[in-house]
Amino acid sequence: MIDPSADGWEAMDDPGFIGLVGPMFRRACGEHDEYGFRADPKHANMRHVVQGGMLMTFADRAFGRTAWQAAGRGVATVQSDMQFVSAARMGDFVETRPEVVRRTAALVFMRGTLLAGMRVVATAHGVGKSWAERLRVRPMIVTGRLTGCSVQAAAVEANFSTCVLRRVVN
Repeated sequence: MIDPSADGWEAMDDPGFIGLVGPMFRRACGEHDEYGFRADPKHANMRHVVQGGMLMTFADRAFGRTAWQAAGRGVATVQSDMQFVSAARMGDFVETRPEVVRRTAALVFMRGTLLAGMRVVATAHGVGKSWAERLRVRPMIVTGRLTGCSVQAAAVEANFSTCVLRRVVN
C-alpha cells in the first residue's frame, strides 16, 4: 500500500462532501497539480471495487481545482463525462493530472486519465465556467395566470440561473 506523504503528496483540507469521501491528495507537477486518493473500503461498491460515483467525484474535484488554477478565479462544473475502463481495487492509489485543452474568457475545457499504477481506470472530460465577478440581473419578467392569481418571475444570473416567484393577488 502506497504512503502518499512519502511520495510528496499532501492531503487537501477540503471540508464538506469531499471531507466525507476523502482524503484527497495533491502534489505540484509543472503548471498544474496532480491529484490522488487511496481506495478504502468506504469507496467500495457491491462488487468490492471502487464505486463509479467516487471516481467521478474525484475527477470533478481534480478538474475543478485545475480549472480554478487556469482561470485564476472560481469555476463551476458545467459539463462532465467519464468512460470507465477498468476497476480500481481496494488499496489502489488512484491519480490523475488534468490537462487544460483550451481556455476562453469564461470556459476551461479539460481532459484526464485516472490511473491506478500504470493501469487506466477511467478517462474523463470536463468543462468549467468562471464565476461571474458580480451578480447580473437580467431584465426578464415572465407573467402568467395560475388558479386566479398572477405570477411573476425574474431571472437572476450568477454562476447558475435562479428564478424567484412572487404571488400577486388580484
